[in-house]
Amino acid sequence: MLSLLYVILSGIALPVGGIQMQYLWRNQLGDVYSLGLGSAACLGAAAATMSGWCSLTVGSFFCTLVCTLICFFVTLKISTRNLITFGIIFGTFIGSLGTIVVTNAPNGDLLKQYYLWGAANFRLEGVTTGDIIFSLCLFAGGLAAAIWSAGKLTKHFRGEIEISNLGKALSLLMIMFLVTSAVSICGPIGFISLGVPNLSRTVCREIDIRYHYLISSVMGIGLLLITYLVVEYVSFGIYLPISATMAIIALPLTALLFIKGANRGEA
Repeated sequence: MLSLLYVILSGIALPVGGIQMQYLWRNQLGDVYSLGLGSAACLGAAAATMSGWCSLTVGSFFCTLVCTLICFFVTLKISTRNLITFGIIFGTFIGSLGTIVVTNAPNGDLLKQYYLWGAANFRLEGVTTGDIIFSLCLFAGGLAAAIWSAGKLTKHFRGEIEISNLGKALSLLMIMFLVTSAVSICGPIGFISLGVPNLSRTVCREIDIRYHYLISSVMGIGLLLITYLVVEYVSFGIYLPISATMAIIALPLTALLFIKGANRGEA
């Protein structure tokens, strides 16, 4: 039951976070991992796993929070375009630190434990009741903020208003809460936070972000559920990571996205 709960939670949290980033940046390449949040989650998880100083979930959240706070203050000073560039560079730096930590793993068992989390799964191995409660609180707070800010994000995306740098920084913080609620438990899950929001905008031309919250969530849950069933019941006797399996399953959806865009003259 908990596995299915996090299939649903991740299917909502990651696409909703992704579409918020796209509206905040007015850029279809906006992604929850663009500012190094995914790399920070991996660094925290690696440090926690290798040192044992806290649970993997807490370590992931703590490092992601630090990364977000850095981006928070950077957002107050620079433009959105420069923020994206900063995020890519900063994410590379954080990822390098994570590589150093993982490379110096004390033993193979810890390395395997970290890898299985980093490849994403819904088995919730080693996850405590406290981790679950903490994650659900993050999800509730992040989703409530997304719904509350929907009108303002839509007007910002249309160019009717301009969200201040402080407003963008606060939005980024709440997006981090939403995304970390899934990532800290299940590991980074690719495609769904970037591809699904874009696919939603392909099938629905409405600008109001609330439509895309709903459509992206339905698509995200459906795609993750299919991936989960394949991993659990059609694995051919080998371990199939969620992220890798989803990328394979999502290839036709990605092709559809580009074909639709080409037909509209956007490619």
